Amino acid sequence: MADIALIAALDTKGLEAGFLAAEIARRGHRPIVIDVGVLGRPAIGADVAREVVAAAGGAVLADLVTAGDRGAAVARMAAGAASVLGDRFRSAGLDAVIGLGGGAGTSIAARAMRELPLGVPKVLVSTLAGGDVSGFVGESDIVMLPSIVDIAGLNRISREVFSRAAAVVSAMAETTRQAGDERPLLAATMFGNTTPCVEAARAALERAGYEVLVFHATGTGGRTMEHLIRSRYIAGVLDVTTTEWADELVGGVMAAGPHRLEAAARAGVPAVVAPGCLDMVNFWAPDTVPPSFVGRRFYQHAPNVTLMRTTPNENARLGRVLASRLNLSTGPVAVFLPLRGVSLISVEEGPFYWPEADEALFGAIRTHLRPDIELHALDCAINDPAFASAMATRLLEMVADAGGGATR
Repeated sequence: MADIALIAALDTKGLEAGFLAAEIARRGHRPIVIDVGVLGRPAIGADVAREVVAAAGGAVLADLVTAGDRGAAVARMAAGAASVLGDRFRSAGLDAVIGLGGGAGTSIAARAMRELPLGVPKVLVSTLAGGDVSGFVGESDIVMLPSIVDIAGLNRISREVFSRAAAVVSAMAETTRQAGDERPLLAATMFGNTTPCVEAARAALERAGYEVLVFHATGTGGRTMEHLIRSRYIAGVLDVTTTEWADELVGGVMAAGPHRLEAAARAGVPAVVAPGCLDMVNFWAPDTVPPSFVGRRFYQHAPNVTLMRTTPNENARLGRVLASRLNLSTGPVAVFLPLRGVSLISVEEGPFYWPEADEALFGAIRTHLRPDIELHALDCAINDPAFASAMATRLLEMVADAGGGATR
């Protein structure tokens, strides 16, 4: 029997939550109902009352009701639900969590679910699923299921949705972790334009006895990797593809936020870093490129992916940003510069070949990098086998020195 937390506002979604709880119980598991409502009387009983949730969020339920500030109430209940869920997981264990709701319910349940580590099953039945749910999911592993119809009563469609949601979360709770691969974890970042480098380095790292998690540097990938590093999953980082900073600085669509590159630095995790794909800023189809960039150099990577070449001025700024983030390092870090091109398309005769722009990038890194941080300038392109080998070899040395040796 699995313990499955169920987060819902039992005043407005009580009937639906009761049906979902019964479906979970019918499958042989124990639903633990957490009430996050603040509007009216609960339609069903709860295992964790709304007063408890409000208190965990630093509020008195009666004050939230009388204040009439829905936004503030949602924020408090979200914080409280996160606290309650996290405490339950740490003290008594929890096999899975499921939530349901509209806008407010989705915000509360998603905030609570993000409190749990990766790997704990998380399912959220939402009226908002199917659109852009990145603001709710963040770097977590929440599975969003569309409610199809509004969560407003039980009908032939909603009953089917809730029944299947119960089946999904029950099956996830029943699935045990696969044993057998306990190799230390390394993280690497990759783009299509750095794939040869990362694939070669990954092969070398895996031959040495490590498991390598590769993250696509599309914004979400970088944020997820940073989250795993902060969560102490990662023994070392091969950050070949720091391109997300170009989107963050210039205004592309694949930015990872202003804290990219900080997790390994602050946690003291060994990191080998290269300015991979900082020659490009990402947009979708050509008609999505802002008018302010008319006249710039572009390359159509795919029908819906448009790359814009970074300028010498932008590269100089990027070099300073990379150096400033790496200067936060409390552990071993090494920077590798590929002097003959930072991507497949910036090599000589490539569409983004621009030596002055690359030199502005390299020069800024050299100038602003902390003097005690290793800096290796190699006379090759980023995808040359020699560059991949040098980065992989140095990372293996640094991880071994830090005590994160492989298991074989």
